[in-house]
Amino acid sequence: MHYTLHQLKVFTKVVEYQSITKAAESLFLTQPAVSIQLKKLQEQFDIPLTEVIGRKLFVTDFGKQISALAEQLLEGAELINDTTNQYKGLLTGKLQIASVSTGKYVIPYFLTEFVNQHPNVDINVDVTNKQLVVESLANNSTDFALVSVLPELKLNKIELMENVLHLVCGRQYYDKINQFRVKNMNKYPWIFREKGSATRMAMEIYLEKHQITPVRKMELTSNEAVKQAVMAGLGVSIMPLIGLRHELELDYLRTVNLKQLPVKTSWNLVWSSGKSLSPAGEALIAHIEEHKEQVIKENFE
Repeated sequence: MHYTLHQLKVFTKVVEYQSITKAAESLFLTQPAVSIQLKKLQEQFDIPLTEVIGRKLFVTDFGKQISALAEQLLEGAELINDTTNQYKGLLTGKLQIASVSTGKYVIPYFLTEFVNQHPNVDINVDVTNKQLVVESLANNSTDFALVSVLPELKLNKIELMENVLHLVCGRQYYDKINQFRVKNMNKYPWIFREKGSATRMAMEIYLEKHQITPVRKMELTSNEAVKQAVMAGLGVSIMPLIGLRHELELDYLRTVNLKQLPVKTSWNLVWSSGKSLSPAGEALIAHIEEHKEQVIKENFE
């Protein structure tokens, strides 16, 4: 057999997307180029890797097994390249980081100097909701994740910094701030993040503990959307301070002092305890451990 790593890479993308068109787009190749590589790989096997039924491409059971083995070969080849470059004094490789949505205000600052020192390391940060972040850890599709509430998985972690959540309101409520008390907060509308969000979880725990049942609720799917709704006067919310600095400075939002607020959690960079990290992954951990206090002092204090 004389298949190439390039052919295997093309095939794994075809399997991932179940489509030659989408595989071509992800690889920045033309559809004919992908079809040619797929055909050349198929010529190495007597058993079909794929089949077309009703103009739709399907991967056979044999093809799925070959794809899984190809993934392992490609990872091994990448590790060989990384190890070779390491011996040359170069740090290379790819790192995948999944971050909960509010983490976009945190993670860039901990990566900046590392990226400047190691320009040959490619880092992809996927900012998404907590459920998908946890799934990416569970199925080993990410190297690291940034979370404020640790999922129930076996993980290693670096605690980065405090995550402080305040009750905030927009200008429409400024004349009422002095009237805000725990006992009367149920008469105001509250704005929630979507279910599964760590911010929502912290907010619900606070409301339940103080027996606050809002008269009206609104649910939004991102921190930015909640922030805009609060500024528009649609209600109040408990939000991470880290994403509000600009709005607080401009007096678009104000924090409200209530009993047992703010709520405090921690931002954590986590990775699966059984994961074999690449040299780039090990280097990132060492870098963050060494520089995190400096990053916090320069950017968050």
